[in-house]
Amino acid sequence: MQSVFTGPVFVVRDNIDTDQIIPAQYLNLVPTIPEEYEKLGAYALCGLPESLYPTRFVKAGQMDTEYPIVVAGRNFGCGSSREHAPIALGSAGCKVVLAESFARIFFRNAVATGELYPCECANRLCEVLRTGDAVTVDLDAGSVTVRSTGKIHGFKPLGDVRPVVDAGGLFNYARQAGMIPARS
Repeated sequence: MQSVFTGPVFVVRDNIDTDQIIPAQYLNLVPTIPEEYEKLGAYALCGLPESLYPTRFVKAGQMDTEYPIVVAGRNFGCGSSREHAPIALGSAGCKVVLAESFARIFFRNAVATGELYPCECANRLCEVLRTGDAVTVDLDAGSVTVRSTGKIHGFKPLGDVRPVVDAGGLFNYARQAGMIPARS
């Protein structure tokens, strides 16, 4: 499993809700249908107000983002419970969300779907980093290294949720662990 992720970050602030991550009008897309899963990524974070976020997470006409890492403040993923939120981010190519804190349901959905690693940071990285800054996230070391300065920030270990995300979600993890039968 990959444990190091490098790339530019997309920075958001506090209380980014699931309507901003994936607006309700796109919830009719079914993630288990490959073409619709891909379309979900095109709409990831499109609910953010352009006045506050003039740089778009996914450029118009694109399906994938150039930002594999999202940096957020407090309470990322609050609002409605929708598994489409982490799925849309994952479909767009996001691998890691570094936030000061997560809404509990978003954190659980991120783990259950296996789409991305939700990492809780000790520092308020959304005030340290700007969209486009390059970082390296090392899940094993629990560190975020800012490429331009070499400054290292820590985050809480993922613990028991890491193997679930590594497996690609709860059902894949349960199959690998022999808790449920493998697909035939």
